[in-house]
Amino acid sequence: MAAPSSLRDKNLCILRAISAGWMLAAILAATPLMGQSPNYGVGRSPTPEEIKSWDISIGPDGRELPPGEGRAVEGKEVYTRRCADCHGSEGQGGDQGEALVGGEGTLDTPKPVKTVGSYWPYATTLWDYINRAMPFDSPGSLTHKQVYALVAYLLYLNGIIEEEEVLDAQTLPQVRMPNREGFVPDPRPDVGRTDQSQKN
Repeated sequence: MAAPSSLRDKNLCILRAISAGWMLAAILAATPLMGQSPNYGVGRSPTPEEIKSWDISIGPDGRELPPGEGRAVEGKEVYTRRCADCHGSEGQGGDQGEALVGGEGTLDTPKPVKTVGSYWPYATTLWDYINRAMPFDSPGSLTHKQVYALVAYLLYLNGIIEEEEVLDAQTLPQVRMPNREGFVPDPRPDVGRTDQSQKN
């Protein structure tokens, strides 16, 4: 004889509750595993000193500039040894490198000549670029003193500073570049990435 319908329904409910309980327990047990990235046993977290050694970007205000100083007369020696092969003996450009001197009054022409003197808006970002990216065959190999001296030499060649002027972390941000007003700051607020932008 068949069990009464109410008993069967009661047993079915108990079975469903037990199944749901086991399923919930399995999901909760697996959740910590799903949240962890795989560990391949390779590498390690960087030390604060290692992070600091790679934190080398210098902004327009120059707050991050390191200690050191240089003058154009010192920069000429470094330029001759490390830069002239690509950029020419006096910054006029060469087969492998762009001109670094001249170009004034050409930015609004069909063939603008973008140089240190005609294009760069901040001397601090010139320092940053040379420090990180030059010389082309061994970027990052110059000392801070050499970078200050090179920037002084290039600014001197472009008639922006005097030959004996000393550039350092205090004086470099004060250099007024000819094209300072040629760039317009973006007035929009800085925003982080949204979930929507990460999906695209």
